[in-house]
Amino acid sequence: MIRPRRSLLFMPGSNLRALEKARTLPADGIILDLEDAVAPDAKGVARDQIAQAIAAGGFGKREVLIRINGLDTPWWEDDLAMAAKAVPDGVLVPKVSSVADLASVADRLAGHAAPASLKVWAMIETAFAILRVEELSAQAQRPEMRLAGYVMGPNDIARETRIRMVEGRATMLPFYTSCILAAHAYGLEILDGPYSDFSNAAGFAAECAQSRDMGFDGKTLIHPSQIEACNAAFTPPADEVAQARKILAAFAQPENAGRGAIQLDGRMVERLHAEIAKRTIAIADAIAAMGG
Repeated sequence: MIRPRRSLLFMPGSNLRALEKARTLPADGIILDLEDAVAPDAKGVARDQIAQAIAAGGFGKREVLIRINGLDTPWWEDDLAMAAKAVPDGVLVPKVSSVADLASVADRLAGHAAPASLKVWAMIETAFAILRVEELSAQAQRPEMRLAGYVMGPNDIARETRIRMVEGRATMLPFYTSCILAAHAYGLEILDGPYSDFSNAAGFAAECAQSRDMGFDGKTLIHPSQIEACNAAFTPPADEVAQARKILAAFAQPENAGRGAIQLDGRMVERLHAEIAKRTIAIADAIAAMGG
């Protein structure tokens, strides 16, 4: 079943008001953060508050992820222990750089008897992660690794590689493309990283459109004001959905059952277009089931 992931909003686990607000926002998912948004002396409080928030429920159909602290910190094992007990939809692991990193997380979750429904998402934000992205993606073939997808971390990539972040992201597009190809080759979801200048509505809309056209499944956000525009960018337009339904209906006709290509509205349509149409319709239906 396809799950909409147009918009996943980071919310600091140390902020009780933010955790409460997360239940009312129209984002497809919420990332309850224990890492960057939480000061070192607030890690324990944030961990407890996130556990209580998940136990209380009320997130509706929103996907709930917990971003744990990095594997090079003293907090990550306690974070995973909490997550295994709280059972969100998944854990987001920062700065994954190797298969060994994924294995460490999977081993700890197994040791805490976390259910198979608790998935692992990896942040791609180091040079090694980009260099090894196909090797990392191949771990999706191993159920015990729980790997479900990636979230790009452009700020850390820029910091580590000294690549400048420019408008339009031309400097980073080659890396993004390689990650998108590797993710989808192995059936993984991949989400674009956040756009920091949340006051720049035009720039954000342009980046959302670029993300969609590149093949990202959605985008992570840092401010609630970004949700509406992000959802709009990643929602299939009504005319596109209508055309998709028309394509499937045409191929469903008995006279087209054995054909690899047909004529429709003056152009040739192949079976591959029917596969694209199926996904478009599935996403549109899933979005509608969430209430838009």
